[in-house]
Formats: sequence, structure tokens, C-alpha cells
Amino acid sequence: MTQSDSSFHRSLTLLDGTMLVAGSMIGSGIFIVSADIARNVGSAGYLILVWLISALMTIVGALSYGELSAMYPKAGGQYVYLREAWGRLPAFLYGWSFFTVIQTGTIAAVGVAFAKFAAYLFPALGDQNILFSAGVFKLSAAQLVSIALIFFLTFVNSRGVENGKWIQTVFTLAKIVSVLALVLFGVFLGARSEIWSANWANAWQGVTAVDTGTVALALLPAIGVSMVGALFSSDSWNSVTFIAGEIRDPKRNVGLSLFLGTAIVCTLYVVANLMYLAVMPLDGIAHAEADRVGVAAAQAAFGPAGTTVIALLIMVSTFGCVNGLVMSGARVYYTMANDGLFFRQVGTLNKRAVPGWGLWLQAIYASVLCLSGRYGDLLDYVIFVVLLFYILTIAGLFRLRATRPEAERPYRAFGYPLLPALYIALAVAICVALLIWRPTYTWPGLGIVLLGVPTYYYLRQRGQATPALDTP
Repeated sequence: MTQSDSSFHRSLTLLDGTMLVAGSMIGSGIFIVSADIARNVGSAGYLILVWLISALMTIVGALSYGELSAMYPKAGGQYVYLREAWGRLPAFLYGWSFFTVIQTGTIAAVGVAFAKFAAYLFPALGDQNILFSAGVFKLSAAQLVSIALIFFLTFVNSRGVENGKWIQTVFTLAKIVSVLALVLFGVFLGARSEIWSANWANAWQGVTAVDTGTVALALLPAIGVSMVGALFSSDSWNSVTFIAGEIRDPKRNVGLSLFLGTAIVCTLYVVANLMYLAVMPLDGIAHAEADRVGVAAAQAAFGPAGTTVIALLIMVSTFGCVNGLVMSGARVYYTMANDGLFFRQVGTLNKRAVPGWGLWLQAIYASVLCLSGRYGDLLDYVIFVVLLFYILTIAGLFRLRATRPEAERPYRAFGYPLLPALYIALAVAICVALLIWRPTYTWPGLGIVLLGVPTYYYLRQRGQATPALDTP
């Protein structure tokens, strides 16, 4: 993986960018997390409200990032925006969290989800098939399948961005069509008017409390806590910003692909939940076996064949999702390395003009997380942190307007300052709810981020980072 090309190739179109956004967002969450949301809020109206708030936040976030992406159409995306607005330490802490948990942990989790649903068709591939055991360590077939998937997609992407983009476009279009088909077949084959009427009879009178084990909380905290699943099902929408160095006409196409991709996926998520409410009673959604709401809905529409249908759909969905995450993540490490804040070799491009070292390092670390089996815990820990970085990045939009008013802005954030301020207010409210009522989601995540502080200063002490650039 020697450097033979000094720059990225701008070969990705608006369609490619849109498919990267949509494909990275749609994984397995939409088929699962509605169960937990329904248990928390207890009514059809509030279930849909949670998904609508998530859609609003995601699209407003994308519109806000559009201005930043037009200002800085470079590889690295959110890392670059944080560096330019707030300096290198906040940017490094984001990059540190991104590598240690956020991106690699998501790749591991989605890879294992692919293997688990493949086991519906091929039981030998499941996590119950233990291939090796030594003390507390156990190696399952599902872990091996997920690692094989990660390495295969890393190899494909290491051969050039063109290879990865075709996988992304084909599989994203396939899963968009598949989700739409599931919704339509669910409505026409599985919908029951009596179920729909019962679900909406008391749409706003559900269980208005969340039991933390000690106290019963009001509905507002219940909605705040429920937002976790909806927002994470909609996350990774910023992936196209990481790969901006390979987008044609990035000042236009990055922001536009952010809007189009998030709008498509958020609409799909809302209509999918409306379909769930048409085919299952709310209690059936809340207590679906292993939270697999999508499986229960497919069974209502297709009978016993529904399990196979949803397994195939989720395999297509997670395959494309892992590809998008693998493709985009390495560009962040590449930019960090060129700032002196990551291994130097990661800051080089291979003969195919892609960051090969970053791709393979990401694959190895994600595979370690697959083997550890702790990726799910790690993702829970950083939910709070991811929101904090979104808040900080969108706040950076205000800072850059004040500190760099003369900077070129080919696109200005729609609805500024009201919509970006609304995003910040909603995200802060969710963070406060998590701090108070879900502390296990917050303090461990902050601990992971804070471990990056001594790492950053260690790199500076070694002279790998440039202290003079610590302030924007």
C-alpha cells in the first residue's frame, strides 16, 4: 500500500452520494427498535411522534452540514468541520471516538446482524454455533461470518472507490425497493382495519411513564429516552461528508446528497412504522419476539414465509450498510494522519487512490470488536457522545458565521438560524434526559472520549501534531 497518487479521484456523482447516505443509514434498526420505543411511550401516536422528531432532527442536521460541506469540500467531513470551527483537540476527540467505537463498533454490530439473519436461512451460521471455546472466550460462526464480510468489503474498497460505489448503489437501491415492497405488501396483505382502529383509538393516552427501577417518570423523559433508538437507526447520514474529496462538484453535490438521502430514508422509516401499526396491535409491536418487529410484520403479511422474506431483506440492508461504513470511515483517519494525529502511513493513498492503510486498520480493529462481543455495549456508551459531537458541529456553524463572515459559502443552511438552533435545542434536551435517566449511556461514553485527551497531548509532545494550529 504505497502512495502512488497524491490526490483522490473525484468520480462519485450525486446519485452515488445519495446512495451512500441512504445505504449507510438503513441497517437493521428500523426492523427492531420500534419495539423498545413502543414499550417506553405506550401509544401509537407517540410512537409515530418519536420517528417524526427523529426525521426532523436528521434532515435539519443534514441541511446544516450542507453549508459546512460546501465551505470545506474535503475528505474527513465532520472531523474537518470541528477542526475549523473549534480547533484540533475537539476534532481529535471526535476522530478518536470515531475510530475506537463509533465507526468500527457500528461496522462490527451491523456485520454480526448480517450473520444472525443469514442464520435464518443457514442455521449453521448463527451465534449459537460455537466453533471454539477457551474460558470466557467463545468464537461463534456468526462472528466469523461478520469478519469475513468486513474483510471482503474492505478488499473491494481497497481496489478503488469505483468498486465500492457500485456495491453501494446497487444494494441501496435494492433495499429501498425492498422496504417499500414490504410496506406495500404489509398494507395490502396483512393490514386489518380493526387493528388499525384499536391502535389509534387512544393514540395519545398510552403509558406515560418510564420505569427506571426507582421512580416513574413523565412522558417527556420517555420520549427523550426513546429517541435513542430512532436516532441511531437514522445515524451515519454524515458519511458522505467523509468522502467529499471523491465527489464531483462537492460544493453542490455533498449538501444535496445529504438532503436527498436523509429525506428518502426518514420517509421510509415513518411509513414502515405506520405499516407496523396496520398489521399488529401495539402490544404485539412492544413485545415482538427478541424485538424483531420486522419479522412479526412480515409474518402477518406473508405467513410462515415472512421470516425468510425479512431475513433476505435485512441481509441486503446490512450488506450495503457495512459497505458504506467501510468506504467512508477510512477517509477520516486519512485526514487525521495528515494532521499528525494518527499513524503516518494511514495518511497515504494506495495505487488505486484510496486510503488503503486506513481501510485495513479499520477492518482489523472492527474484527477485534466482533471477536470481543462487546460492540453492543460500546455503542450504547457513545450514544450520548455522538449527539454531543453533532451539537458541537452544528454550533460550529454559528461560530464560523461569526469568525469567518468573509468565507465563501456556496450554500447557506436552510432556515438558519432557527432550524440549526432547533436541532441543538432538541439534541441538548435528549442529552439531558439521558444524563438523568440513562446514566449508563452517558458516563462510560464520556470516559472513552476523555481517554483521547492524554493521547492527543502525547502526540503533540512527540511533535506529530502542530500546536500552532490548535485554535481556529
